[in-house]
Amino acid sequence: MAHFALGNSDDALDVVQDAMMGFSRSYAKKPPEDWAPLFYQVLRSRISDCRRRLAVRNRFRAWFGGNGDDRDHDDLLLEVPDPANNSPHDQMERDDLGRALDRAIRSLPTRQQEAFLLRSWEGLDVSQTARAMQCSEGSVKTHYFRAVHALRELLEEYRQ
Repeated sequence: MAHFALGNSDDALDVVQDAMMGFSRSYAKKPPEDWAPLFYQVLRSRISDCRRRLAVRNRFRAWFGGNGDDRDHDDLLLEVPDPANNSPHDQMERDDLGRALDRAIRSLPTRQQEAFLLRSWEGLDVSQTARAMQCSEGSVKTHYFRAVHALRELLEEYRQ
């Protein structure tokens, strides 16, 4: 969820770690069944904070030159051989689908993106998602329905 919202793995990991620390400080004594929606509520807040900080930081970098991205883009995991020994064609198709799915999810409005990721990828039920998103269950259902419908349209060529 953080990766889709921020577009950078390093920033996403920092935000998730910060959210986990904040969550454990504030909600450790809550019942375990409340943890998932509370954590995602904290995570959403941390993502918003990070977006604001990045926007300000990038404005200043633009004034002084540079594109605002000082990271080294080498990823050593890309060099590890695939243990499944898939053909290059299969790998290319999977990579293409992954990029298309990434683009499609990023193209969704923020609330639809959140509802889809919380429900489909994180496995929260409607009431937990509503609590995490701080909205009604009906709103979650609407956002989720619209997200799934939009993703089906955007990814139609990949259906088999």
